[in-house]
Amino acid sequence: MENREGNALRRKGESPVLIRRKHEETEYLVFPGLEGAGMVRHLFSTRRGGVSRGFYASMNLSYTRGDEKEAVDENFRRIAAVFHSTPDRIVCSDQTHTANIRKVTLADAGKGVTRDKDYSDVDGLITDQAGLILATFYADCVPIFLADPGRRAIGLVHSGWRGTVSRIGAAALGAMREEFGTRPEHVRAAIGPSICQDCYEVGWDVAEKFAELFGEEAGAVLKPGREEGKYQLDLWEANRRILLEAGILPENLEVTDLCTCCNSGYLFSHRATGGKRGNLGAFMELRES
Repeated sequence: MENREGNALRRKGESPVLIRRKHEETEYLVFPGLEGAGMVRHLFSTRRGGVSRGFYASMNLSYTRGDEKEAVDENFRRIAAVFHSTPDRIVCSDQTHTANIRKVTLADAGKGVTRDKDYSDVDGLITDQAGLILATFYADCVPIFLADPGRRAIGLVHSGWRGTVSRIGAAALGAMREEFGTRPEHVRAAIGPSICQDCYEVGWDVAEKFAELFGEEAGAVLKPGREEGKYQLDLWEANRRILLEAGILPENLEVTDLCTCCNSGYLFSHRATGGKRGNLGAFMELRES
């Protein structure tokens, strides 16, 4: 796999975790374990296959960063087409780095794309209704996919450092248990493309929260930075540990091998571009039984 400049993507690990797929012009990524579950369709978008221009090029999925509305509309249409669906079946998060989870139904279809949202401060979505496409958005933060084949329920979570400290992945599993009877040991989960530890430098104000969260095991997610008072934070490992502690089985958890910042020509990265970027999207739909 290559980035926009024709160079090979920088992967973390020897064996590819994510698989590239293409539908017409739209290029996207999937996890084989989630595909193997059979009861969901899912994807994580790349920058390829849209119509946006400039530093939004080309598959920008944000209406709030200054891109042309018509371009974003078309980009959502192309993403929906991968699901053999339409944008009025997509329901979007309203991300403010909370640990809030919202149960959505077909009555919410289109919110955030073809009609206004009537909710706010939602970083995770869950549903047990087929044909509804959950959508969350990224440019370095961590996407978490959750699929419960037994109860036929799904969840999609946006986890930045604040969401991670608040254990939003575990919160989503708890909400799925309360609403649908989900048992974590039956859930297929995946941690999607986001910023890697080598690229994610933070100050003590952030590092301290993770030191408190993980205690004696904090060294597994934090290492000294390049300057005094700086630390390299591993959000992949932090979320992996949170999901395992919440009951996800190791064999049911896939962790990304692609960093958004290392591959900013192929995936949008806020840190790599100083904020001049569009948004990636994670999408997930429960199939009809």
